[in-house]
Amino acid sequence: MSESGHSQPGVYGPGRRGRRRMEPGLLGHLNLSGPGRDKEFISRDRDHEKRDGSEESGGLIMQKTPIILAKPPAERPKVAPASAPVTVPLEKPVVLMKSREEGKAEGALQTPTAKAEKEGQRPTQPVYQIQNRGMASAAPSSGNMDPVVGQAKLVPPEKMKHSIKLVDDQMNWCDSAIEFLLDQTDVLVVGILGLQGTGKSTMMSLLSANTPEEDQRAYVFRVQSQEMKERGGNQTTGIDFFITQERIIFLDTQPVLSPSILDHLINNDRKLPPEYTLPHTYVEMQSLQIAAFLFTVCHVVIVVQDWFTDLSLYRFLQTAEMLKPSTPSPSHDSGGASGASEGTEYYPHVVFLQNKARREDFCPRSLKQMHMVISKLMLHSHLQVKGTLSMLECNIFPGLTSEYLESEVNLFLLPFMDSESDETVSRAGSGAIPLFSVLPGYKGHPSFQSLIGKLRSQIMSMSRPQLSHTILTEKNWFHYAARIWDGVKKSSALSEYSRLLG
Repeated sequence: MSESGHSQPGVYGPGRRGRRRMEPGLLGHLNLSGPGRDKEFISRDRDHEKRDGSEESGGLIMQKTPIILAKPPAERPKVAPASAPVTVPLEKPVVLMKSREEGKAEGALQTPTAKAEKEGQRPTQPVYQIQNRGMASAAPSSGNMDPVVGQAKLVPPEKMKHSIKLVDDQMNWCDSAIEFLLDQTDVLVVGILGLQGTGKSTMMSLLSANTPEEDQRAYVFRVQSQEMKERGGNQTTGIDFFITQERIIFLDTQPVLSPSILDHLINNDRKLPPEYTLPHTYVEMQSLQIAAFLFTVCHVVIVVQDWFTDLSLYRFLQTAEMLKPSTPSPSHDSGGASGASEGTEYYPHVVFLQNKARREDFCPRSLKQMHMVISKLMLHSHLQVKGTLSMLECNIFPGLTSEYLESEVNLFLLPFMDSESDETVSRAGSGAIPLFSVLPGYKGHPSFQSLIGKLRSQIMSMSRPQLSHTILTEKNWFHYAARIWDGVKKSSALSEYSRLLG
């Protein structure tokens, strides 16, 4: 009985994976009519399955999704280009397995491989390997780069705890201040001038880093001690330097035309420089040198007085303005033609600070007279004494408009700093209970803390024009100021003026 139409359970049954293409050599051994022949064919077929599948040629090949195991770069062999074309497009992305050391740095670079395989193009080597090679080749070209600079980290500047010397008592320049300066251009320089005992160091400490409630012994600028007040001496000598975290430079100076410095020269038999013959001439020339220096290197110069007013102080300011060194022209550094800008001169903003003002000084009529006097005294001056500071804009005098002051100058009034504490102590000692204990007593002006805060905000918000014809960083300003100070000491105009005084 012929069984050509009957399927053999051992050949095409459920246990087989699928239909096989029979080879020509096997057809001769197949006998469909006898059971012995069937067993022989099945045994031969099973032996043939154990052979390597590479002997088959042609036909449809079912292929699993390949997994590429990438070794570390040092052990990875060179990948040859693919020679045999892929007949069936891969439907799943190739998983790039990397070593544990490379997994963190290169995990984000697998997306381009999956995108390329979706388009039917299998890459010859992993994409992350190509990008790593590019990064490795670019690394030596950067040289010995500082990792802090490479990561663009900002290091906070060193904070100053107290002031240091910029010019010592012998009028020599000091270089220690450059350690606190940065290479940035957003800097404001504030200097101060005033007679002896007017409160210059106290004002500079309150404007820079301290508050009125702190102990004065902890101020960044040393204030006049009680012993120094009793002796009639001065606390500050030369020029002191302090820079805040807001990049504002404060320069505190010794008192101008100081009688205590003159007394120290005479009683201690200090030798004068050879170009000076009289002690009072040397003291006056020291004050003029400091004032001329501040008029050249500062954006704002505060002139402090504790009573209104001393005409010799305004005469001194105008003399220092006359002897101020000229602003260096562009041709001074570059050697080229300076053009029309060579004749322009720089003049700072000048703020007149009336310290220890009384209650009647805050009267609107007295305030108007002060502005008128200062405006007439500084009428022919090139110093910028108007337009940058106003007490009327601080809401200190409600109801007064800007038209009330015909010629408003940069004038600010501050009361006694210890007036409030003294008043509180006197009340506590006498045992008197005020009628309105909740409301503060009428003083005729705002509190000292309120006024010093308004003055600080106005000074810090002032414009910062260029001190020279080139933009200066903090460190460039230091070198520029050192050159100006050397030029002031060797100035022929100051030497001629001192000769006329002698």
